[in-house]
Amino acid sequence: EVQLVESGGGLVQAGGSLRLSCTASGFTFADWAIGWFRLAPGKEREGVSCISHSSGRTYYLESVKGRFTISSDNAKNTVYLQMNNLKPEDTAVYYCAAGLADIVTGQPMGPLSKLEYEYWGQGTQVTVSS
Repeated sequence: EVQLVESGGGLVQAGGSLRLSCTASGFTFADWAIGWFRLAPGKEREGVSCISHSSGRTYYLESVKGRFTISSDNAKNTVYLQMNNLKPEDTAVYYCAAGLADIVTGQPMGPLSKLEYEYWGQGTQVTVSS
């Protein structure tokens, strides 16, 4: 059974940092992409970052470039999202998701589109106070 479990969310002041973790079970990363998405009240779920384990490429939402870094520890089957210089507008529930890398990265809307991700975690809340 495939499972994705997020952790690391919390409450932080603007300018602070958090590191989210997404630990996968039931599959190995080799042919998969792992994406981070967020859902804020009144907004649609948006893709924040993605890492393709087949190519090693990473992708970022424009508004988080230079502040967020996605990385992977294959031995631990865990993907991390390091979030620095957090802003109140980063407040959301953050989800990780898994999809086959070639399909995810080949989406017409790009790898941050949620459509071709097959498996989703339950989410972790990130709240940034001003």
